Amino acid sequence: MKTLIAEDDPDSRAMLAFLLQVEGYDVVQAENGTEAWREFERNKFSLIISDWLMPEVDGLELCRRIRSVERPAYPYVILLTALKGKDHFLEAMSAGADDFISKPFDPDEFRAKLHVAERIVSLQDRVKTLR
Repeated sequence: MKTLIAEDDPDSRAMLAFLLQVEGYDVVQAENGTEAWREFERNKFSLIISDWLMPEVDGLELCRRIRSVERPAYPYVILLTALKGKDHFLEAMSAGADDFISKPFDPDEFRAKLHVAERIVSLQDRVKTLR
């Protein structure tokens, strides 16, 4: 599954890329939301994992931009953040995120959420094929 990571912290970005690559994902990395948006415009991604708090374009704005573009395949978006609480969760969902993970995150929980994303993307592909 082609995946875009948008994370300004190099250590977090490297860890995310490692976890995804171990699971067999094709990973493209972006250092901030602006770079991630450029990658999104040039490529087709099934999964986008973005930090919320980044310079220039933050994760919420990136999510809004992604949702504003009509694409043949639905990109699944997971926001990562140190922000906690119901209000932040609701704000992320309102911006168009499909899932929300609080930092620091548990790698097993992260993998479980990846499998949910895979199922949803796969189901969307099947529905599209049936149409």
